[in-house]
Amino acid sequence: MTPKETTSKPTAGIVDSQSVKGDAVVGAASRGFDGGKLVNGRKRHLVVDCLGLVLAVLVTPASVTDRNAACGMLPALREYFRRLRLIWADGAYTGDVLTEAAHRLGLRLDIVRRSDDSRGFTVLPRRWVVERTFAWLMRSRRLARDYERRSDTSEAFVLWSMTMVMSRRLARHATRRQQQRRNLAPAA
Repeated sequence: MTPKETTSKPTAGIVDSQSVKGDAVVGAASRGFDGGKLVNGRKRHLVVDCLGLVLAVLVTPASVTDRNAACGMLPALREYFRRLRLIWADGAYTGDVLTEAAHRLGLRLDIVRRSDDSRGFTVLPRRWVVERTFAWLMRSRRLARDYERRSDTSEAFVLWSMTMVMSRRLARHATRRQQQRRNLAPAA
């Protein structure tokens, strides 16, 4: 294994979920009610790296709890990203089942909690990264609401939206480099 291969895989991730309303075409079998957010639809569960790039996505009915979805995501995530050691999460991911599953997979689950005396919005360590990713994804109008009949199609649209975000960054970076080359070129 070359040095580049050992550093290209993430060692830490951040997990969170987002509830979105489901359109009329979303069937009753793949739709649920999230009592915490008062949303009837689906829930998108994301695991991102420290830069906010999507590592894994799972779309479930909104009634599925975060910890149950994470128990389903972690084994596949761990298999693909073998260097992954640490997962940051919010208080919804507490529980013996998830802690035991993470321990069996060799992952450390670090719960980042809000302090009891804080009111309103507060920036929490590492959790803001996944929230920023959700904001990037919500720029795609197609993701503002879940319009898909199948949940795997909904997952594909999340990945497609993230691909668009990444390709725009690469294009912007390439344009800057071309401008720098032109500025450094000697005048003829």
